[in-house]
Amino acid sequence: MPGSTLKNPKARPDSLAERIYAQLKADIFDFRLLPGDRFSEGEVAERMNVSRTPVRQALYRLEKEGYLEVYFRSGWQVKPFDFTYFEELYDLRIILELAAVNRLCLMDEPRPAQLQGLQAIWQVEEGERQQDTQVVSELDERFHCALVEATGNREMARMHYAITEKIRIIRRLDFTQASRIAATYEEHAQILDAILQRRGEEAQQLLKRHIELSKQQVRNITLHRLQVARDTQSTGFTATLADG
Repeated sequence: MPGSTLKNPKARPDSLAERIYAQLKADIFDFRLLPGDRFSEGEVAERMNVSRTPVRQALYRLEKEGYLEVYFRSGWQVKPFDFTYFEELYDLRIILELAAVNRLCLMDEPRPAQLQGLQAIWQVEEGERQQDTQVVSELDERFHCALVEATGNREMARMHYAITEKIRIIRRLDFTQASRIAATYEEHAQILDAILQRRGEEAQQLLKRHIELSKQQVRNITLHRLQVARDTQSTGFTATLADG
């Protein structure tokens, strides 16, 4: 099966399952394992030089999180991308975040500590901005979660975080281009300004446009990355056959 091998396989069983889980998840996120790829527990165990027990634990965890599907007679499959499903999640995310922003703008005292913390990250000079894709992706996720959490509605925050986890696999690709990182800083700063000045309608419009643009960007980037990965995998497979 494609993907990378596990370093230091002689770890404790619980930590070993965690490391196998993290490695497989990274392989899925980085398209070393492509949507639709099939494999068995034995193949993973052999590639990583470990027993099947921690592999099974890692695979069922990924299945529970929605990254894999299990076929009891034919092994495991990386769950195919369903863009309709992702778009529905984005639509639900927009509803929750717009409701949160509206509530923040109507509050007599929005939670200043949380909003001030966001200002310290996003309303900074260009030279102080983060450029690392992974860091910006995590900060962006934290920004949107913090807006919902600041309302004080724990159930809304729980639902929003569940959606956030489901779309993370494609959402992070929005920050693979420098222009998108710059745009995110500008848009987040504008959203914060509108919230802090109680301009509710403007804040909601800015937020909705921001999320919809991100949704379109990640769809385009995902399709491109998948095609490149498939072409690379196909070329490598052909080369292996030719060498044999």
